Amino acid sequence: MFTFHGSRTRLCDGASRRSFLKAGSMGMAGLTLANLLRAEEAAGIGRSQKAIIHIHLDGGPPQMDLIDPKPEAPSEYRGAFASIPTRIPGFHVTELMPRVASIADKFVFLRSLVGAASKHDAFQCQSGFTEKDLQSVGGRPAMGCVINQMLGSPQDRAPAFVDLMQGRPLVRNSARPGFLGPAYGPFRPDISHLFHRELEDGMKLELSKLGAGHSTPLALMPGLSIGRLDNRLSLLRQLDQTRRAVDAIGHMEAMDTFTQQAYQILTSGEFAAAMDLENEDPKMLERYTPKLSGDQLSYTSEGPMAARKLLLARRLVEAGVRCVSVSISDFDTHANNNQRMEQLGPITDHALHALITDLDERGMLDDVTVLAWGEFGRTPKINPKGGRDHWPRVAMGLMAGGGMPGGVVLGSTDRYAGEATDRPIHYQDVIATLYHQLGIDVASARLQDPSGRPQFLVDEGQPIAELV
Repeated sequence: MFTFHGSRTRLCDGASRRSFLKAGSMGMAGLTLANLLRAEEAAGIGRSQKAIIHIHLDGGPPQMDLIDPKPEAPSEYRGAFASIPTRIPGFHVTELMPRVASIADKFVFLRSLVGAASKHDAFQCQSGFTEKDLQSVGGRPAMGCVINQMLGSPQDRAPAFVDLMQGRPLVRNSARPGFLGPAYGPFRPDISHLFHRELEDGMKLELSKLGAGHSTPLALMPGLSIGRLDNRLSLLRQLDQTRRAVDAIGHMEAMDTFTQQAYQILTSGEFAAAMDLENEDPKMLERYTPKLSGDQLSYTSEGPMAARKLLLARRLVEAGVRCVSVSISDFDTHANNNQRMEQLGPITDHALHALITDLDERGMLDDVTVLAWGEFGRTPKINPKGGRDHWPRVAMGLMAGGGMPGGVVLGSTDRYAGEATDRPIHYQDVIATLYHQLGIDVASARLQDPSGRPQFLVDEGQPIAELV
């Protein structure tokens, strides 16, 4: 059983609104591009299949140990990993990335990311903004939530935005809707039983403060027919009509959206089927599972099974989801960087290779944009504990698909991989490029904040010219 999570809504008399719908509580709903698709069809353009798979390398990946090796640097800077050639003439990655090197002509390598906030919060990777931006009106929304607001309809059978980061809903809630309000938040299934990732004490504290009872099943309860569900939904709507006047913060609107979306999911079963990897061909499961030796050095790191998250993302895109966020943990290598990267590097390498080649073979790569990056880079110099610390001055990323040209290397760094020396790319430039991939013009699109002021989707970024 998979579950969706979201905060509880209580009525003025203290009763939980969820108790009226025994099919399951309605979690943060994501919406699809139904309006856009109808407009395209009316214009004779045909159905869009554009989608985004966002892979967060949780903790901040060390750029010099993956795609920006510095073999001529002193040993305390360059690390332990050899430089190997790729299919791009003159471009090297480290020996941890041989599979990516073999299909480098399908990737865009970002070596000069700047503008990091230097905080363990993937919100910047999902929005381009820091958490403090527009905090007085609720904060900025994540990109997937913007897609919900601008292009969505709750009538579709799969949500447009599914956030699988950390594998547990509400942990490091980086996909928050900000000033758009709870109606435009993502679906956040709990997949922790599939992909074990031990939580740090801080994350556990976050969950304990939020309490229990956040789940929504993806199937009808035993004995609950569609007819009975319809009757309960009708009762719920009648109750809402009598209570709407007391709602001043948009929770009723949010729950209306959740109810409609959840009804479609519960009665179709298509989204639940996409979430069930037990239905996948064993050969495909094997393709997404690296065979690694050695022990897991950090209790917060994931094992080889984490690569299957990208298979799950591909299945969700096939089911109609337009934006999927996943994470691979834990690149926060303050100690034992080399030993931990010996495990994390091959997992990431294998997962990216499996996803890109799979999408390509299915004819999906031109429509699906893949992005892998983290919240910042790591220090050029290895510390006394053998680790690399936070380094917001420059970071790394990889992109592929979406009709973008492959075999592109953007930016360069100094001899220590510590400063961008050519073609700096801001986090917002990457987000603007993702919007462009979905057909959203960041130069003209606006959102209205609660004060009535129009807000740009990005305020200093623009689509990367070399990619669009």
